[in-house]
Amino acid sequence: MVEWILEPLQYGFFQRGLLAGIIVAISCGVLSTFIVWRGMAFIGDALAHAVLPGIVISIVLGIHVLIGALGAAVLSVIGIGALTRKKGFKEDTAIGVIFAGAFALGVLLMSRVSSFKDLSHILFGNILGVSDVDVILIASVGVIVVAAVYLFFKELLVTSFDPTHAKAIGLSPQMIHFALLILVAATTVLATQTVGVVLVMALLVTPAAAASLLVKELVKILWISIVFAVFAIIAGFYLSYYFDLASGATIVLILTLFFLISFIISKIRK
Repeated sequence: MVEWILEPLQYGFFQRGLLAGIIVAISCGVLSTFIVWRGMAFIGDALAHAVLPGIVISIVLGIHVLIGALGAAVLSVIGIGALTRKKGFKEDTAIGVIFAGAFALGVLLMSRVSSFKDLSHILFGNILGVSDVDVILIASVGVIVVAAVYLFFKELLVTSFDPTHAKAIGLSPQMIHFALLILVAATTVLATQTVGVVLVMALLVTPAAAASLLVKELVKILWISIVFAVFAIIAGFYLSYYFDLASGATIVLILTLFFLISFIISKIRK
């Protein structure tokens, strides 16, 4: 058993990928709680698709893909924020417009660049191919995301439960929501490196969705979400290594299994 665990760790690519994956899992587990609690599940999927033109442009220009993807994600969030400031324009409508337009732009750009014949590393992730630079960038963004949630946890909590009370005590629910969107955008970029554009929504939504079936307190949901996400990353890595499986899809299926088990447990309790 010990040999089974230690064998893959002798390879640098496995060590880097596992470390990057755990950092991404912690970031996604933390934000997953607020995404599910606030009913923002669609935003993760939309941002995952909206980063596509940024990824393509960064590769064409020869800069790191995380930089291009993060830039595209932040621009998308700003666009969503600008549209929702208009009275009567709902956020889900703005997300749909930005998501469709950005993804179409990404596909168009890819069709014009001959080097994009194999899109699997963009669509389904390539966590086993991360470099030392990737790990440093992922760790940097991950620390910022977790630190921001820790420092402004009370504000996030109040605006999530009672926006009216938040306004009464001098907080701006709109500004906090916008800041949360920025954090989600940054985490989405990290997750695309892990599971790819297609599967990113699962890593941002499923951990908290499963945890919320087991417990009702937000803090407990947060910690269980992190445990589910980290375990799925570790288990997915080892299964993909030993059984030659796609790491991103394996990670998502493990998370889906956690959700199904949590759902069954919640039904048995009733």
